[in-house]
Amino acid sequence: MKIGITLRALSNERRLQILEWLRDPRKHFREQADGDLVEDGVCGLLIAEKLGVSAPTVSEHMRVLTAAKLVRAKRIRQWTMYRRNETAIAAVKRAIQDGL
Repeated sequence: MKIGITLRALSNERRLQILEWLRDPRKHFREQADGDLVEDGVCGLLIAEKLGVSAPTVSEHMRVLTAAKLVRAKRIRQWTMYRRNETAIAAVKRAIQDGL
């Protein structure tokens, strides 16, 4: 785990909100045309819609979260779907509890 990248990812309220929403995607997002919200992830456009930001803005947030390995990206057709990487999130939580 690269701690600098991870801390950057977690230092933004919008990225923290995205991670929270992705914890229970069926609760926070409407159904999408392609892919299952839980199995495949949430389309970046739905995340942008919910945040009330442009697609390029959400793409940057997701790029940072993906670089930190906190989310995984999956392409389905022309869409990029995102879901939490629970293993990486658990490792970050352990590192914080252990004092980094």
